[in-house]
Amino acid sequence: MTDAAPALMDMRLLAAQAIAREAGAKARRRFLDRSFTVAFKARQDYLTEVDGETEAFIAERLARIFPQDGFIGEESSGKPAGEGGAVWVVDPIDGTANFARGVPHFCVSIACTAGTEVEVGVIYNPMLDEMFAAKRGGGARLNGAPISASPVDELANAAIEVGWNSRAGFEQYVGLLERVASTGASPSRTGSGALAIAYVAAGRLDGFVEHHINAWDCLAANLMVSEAGGYVSDFLSGDGLAKGNALIACALGIKHALIAAAAFEGIAE
Repeated sequence: MTDAAPALMDMRLLAAQAIAREAGAKARRRFLDRSFTVAFKARQDYLTEVDGETEAFIAERLARIFPQDGFIGEESSGKPAGEGGAVWVVDPIDGTANFARGVPHFCVSIACTAGTEVEVGVIYNPMLDEMFAAKRGGGARLNGAPISASPVDELANAAIEVGWNSRAGFEQYVGLLERVASTGASPSRTGSGALAIAYVAAGRLDGFVEHHINAWDCLAANLMVSEAGGYVSDFLSGDGLAKGNALIACALGIKHALIAAAAFEGIAE
């Protein structure tokens, strides 16, 4: 890493926050005036034109400021990085089902990776005007104030979000939900993996588990959890960037208990 690289990552962090805020404001207006149609990519996999429009806006803004950088988005084919460039990983609206149904719980998620590291993560909830942000080695913040993962050390006292997707299958999800609940933990599902993991970083939730989640849904928030003193499983192993992976993110005090309860192949205590 060159001497200029840390300063460049600072620039990327500031740019990501500004772009996420602007993109979030656009999504918020569309959410409130209901000026969109709803379609499905698969069963329970919602899609609106706002997703594509918001991603195109983010991609254009980033390309203008950082033309050498690559881009991976949920709704587009993306572009490779140029020499010395980083790669942005973006979910324009995480929680599209909530957005489509009129539930005000969704966010813009923007991560920046360099090599095998996530360097910058930004998540903006436009309905609450909450900006979660992190830089590798620089801590995690919510609206500028430092945040920390929960001090909980007993899974029976923990609140755990159990992520759902159709890829893992119904039986796997129900089994995971049963194993988590059997520990005495309080399981939930709110429909936005990115916000749930950011809430783990802020101590609002104690953990998040999911059999399979995509990179654009979690990379930004994963960095926040690790920078907030929590535990995150090695999501990028096994080509997680391109193919997704299982994920556990939690307060450090329940790491071993939650890994055991999740019983994910390849994630050991």
